[in-house]
Amino acid sequence: MPNPDLPQELSEALVERLMQVFYARIREDVMLGPIFESRLAGRWDRHLAAMTAFWSSVVLMSGRYRGQPHVAHQPLGLGPEHFRRWLALFEATVADLCAGQAAAVFVDKAHRIAESLQVGLNIGDKALCLPRRAGTAGAAPPPVADNASGCHASASH
Repeated sequence: MPNPDLPQELSEALVERLMQVFYARIREDVMLGPIFESRLAGRWDRHLAAMTAFWSSVVLMSGRYRGQPHVAHQPLGLGPEHFRRWLALFEATVADLCAGQAAAVFVDKAHRIAESLQVGLNIGDKALCLPRRAGTAGAAPPPVADNASGCHASASH
């Protein structure tokens, strides 16, 4: 049974608290912590501010976030297992900090974001397995990368 004392309405204060607790858990996580730490050492405050702005934009439509999430995640070498772990930690944090409509919105948006990133990064079962197209010179474009699904991403995609 949900805790009736937990916030059920979305607010800037809730977004900020959720980001603080969630990223503290990320930093301690065996799988995700090292990935984040390698990119954010010495810049955690800046990242927290950016993620608070991002989630404020997502759930409150504040328009505060100005960034490119797909570009930021491209060089990290992420796989489906990383997204599953990220979602599990996010859902647990949401359950600890809010309830009702607020919790439902956060969890729904998190799943949509994870799916969008996997599609955009061509990861796992979200990867687009399109046939290679012949280039204008008669040769197929070289594969850019292999991903967990075994597909080859074409440079023309």
